[in-house]
Amino acid sequence: VWSRVVHGTRYSLGAGLGTVILSLLVGGIVGLVAGLAGGRVDSALMRITDVFLAFPYLALAIAVGAILGRNLAHAVIALSVAWWPQYARLMRGRALAVRFVDFVEAARAGGARPVRIGLVHVLPNCVSPMLVKASLDVGYAILAVAGLSFLGLGVAPPTPEWGALVSTGRNYMFRAWWYLTFPGLAI
Repeated sequence: VWSRVVHGTRYSLGAGLGTVILSLLVGGIVGLVAGLAGGRVDSALMRITDVFLAFPYLALAIAVGAILGRNLAHAVIALSVAWWPQYARLMRGRALAVRFVDFVEAARAGGARPVRIGLVHVLPNCVSPMLVKASLDVGYAILAVAGLSFLGLGVAPPTPEWGALVSTGRNYMFRAWWYLTFPGLAI
């Protein structure tokens, strides 16, 4: 059990980091474009984001995971589909706050193109809250990936991912308590 839990760390931590990084990239790009473009582009992107936010993230991840199939990469994609709107909202809010600050106005007055303004002046000032949220979400992503694996939407049984270990260990809960307890503590 110890060796499977230690070996499963690679899968669980990788899936958690992968989920957060993919969500951060997609949501960051959507939020930055929406915050800088404004107008109809902002409105359209935020309505799409609202549609994804209307569903509970775990229910949406279960639906997408069931469509994609049983695989760890599919579980990461399913959770990223459910989590990117949070990052898009955060990035849009920061981009709107920074968009009309004096140094951005000075760059705009100096003739900088909108892409340069977005990448050089606005994006660096929006990164810190995104990184804080991403670092907090890694633990939640590990828990969510374990939940999908527990439900049978994550890895295939021989792979020692923590959620799959807990799912297997529940069959032996009263005869071998350690088989369920230690992967659960790792989660």
